[in-house]
Amino acid sequence: MRPITKIDIITRPEKLEELKEAMKKINVTGMTVTQVYGCGLTKGHTEVYRGQEYSINLVPKVKIEIVVCEVPVERVLEAAKQACRTGKIGDGKIFVYPIANAVRIRTGEEGDIAIADPADMPKD
Repeated sequence: MRPITKIDIITRPEKLEELKEAMKKINVTGMTVTQVYGCGLTKGHTEVYRGQEYSINLVPKVKIEIVVCEVPVERVLEAAKQACRTGKIGDGKIFVYPIANAVRIRTGEEGDIAIADPADMPKD
């Protein structure tokens, strides 16, 4: 079984379409996207509304979860960094995790075959 890796990308919501296009170009076939809120090193920021100052410590972000075994992790990381980088605070983070196993519920297939595109599988 080939190694399976999960990559979590947390970035600006406006970078989602650019990131999806970058992943499509390197043949990443699937992802899960979640709208999330968070804060990093800056701990949010202060805004003024109707003359009243208040703190916004959770900023809207998107979390993109990608699991790969065929596409090299380094290619995914490089494409994500290029797509999401603005050079300003708040561009986000990328986390990489090893996956012990994956199961395709419909067929019961396990391991790297469970995340492979069925269209790419050899026909017997």
